[in-house]
Amino acid sequence: MEKINFRHSLIFFNFCIFISPFYFLLNFEPIIFCLILILILGISHGALDNVKGKKLLTLFGYRSSFSFYLAYIIISLLIISFWLLFPNIVLLLFLIVAAYHFGKEDTVFSFKRRFMISECLYFLKGSAVILTPLLFQKEKTIEIFRILNFYVFESSLFTDQFLITLLCLSFLSSLFLSNKKNADFKGLMIMDFFSLIILNFFLTPVLAFTIYFCFLHSIRHSITLIFELDKSFKSGLKKFIKRAIPLTFVTGVIFLIAVYFLSNFYKLDEAIYKVIFIGLASLTFPHILLEYLIENNEKRT
Repeated sequence: MEKINFRHSLIFFNFCIFISPFYFLLNFEPIIFCLILILILGISHGALDNVKGKKLLTLFGYRSSFSFYLAYIIISLLIISFWLLFPNIVLLLFLIVAAYHFGKEDTVFSFKRRFMISECLYFLKGSAVILTPLLFQKEKTIEIFRILNFYVFESSLFTDQFLITLLCLSFLSSLFLSNKKNADFKGLMIMDFFSLIILNFFLTPVLAFTIYFCFLHSIRHSITLIFELDKSFKSGLKKFIKRAIPLTFVTGVIFLIAVYFLSNFYKLDEAIYKVIFIGLASLTFPHILLEYLIENNEKRT
């Protein structure tokens, strides 16, 4: 597993080096391509939440899956509703939760410290996903946030110097997390960080995020799920694909319907931006809550 994760990061790092200058020369953002990638590869890494939901219900002594699906849908709808009512608050909360989630899930080894130290380090590590586009593609990133009715990063607080300081802290957190680990883990953390730097230096914000989200974060999480399903990678991959297709398909259809509906009121690009980020937020909150509940209850048992 360790070797697979290291090779994955190495391949991804070289892929970023190869593809980024090429897209930089073309100087465009294939937003529809980004949406398709997120629908196929990005969302699929959470498509086994129904399996995990059944596991959680079993821990609580429930047999029916209906309550899980109902709770998942209600939380997703509440996130969308609150976003429409309080976009600045909900998006800020989403970015904080997402940074922690990216930092924790992309750290492929266990790291535990007391007094919230682990959580702070995971948050700082994952914050690079948000900080790098703000530093290297600030105007384009802020323009996207404006489409989402989010204006926090337009504050005078977020100067380049401040962003560089936070990004350095993010890099240091990666080094600290892997401090007592072997060379493969250290190399993995460093490659992941500089992959984000390369992507966001050359590419547009959404394209850079899509490549990171689909080809690093989602694939890494999917690899973990594959080995949870079966010790053999080939057998586990077949089981993963079979189980992931139904929810991935349903979610993809919902996203496309949302794009079609919103395109009646906004430009196509703006409609896609809204669907990608509001949609991911509505899925991220219940996904992270599920992971948290399973982890805590497994510790107790």
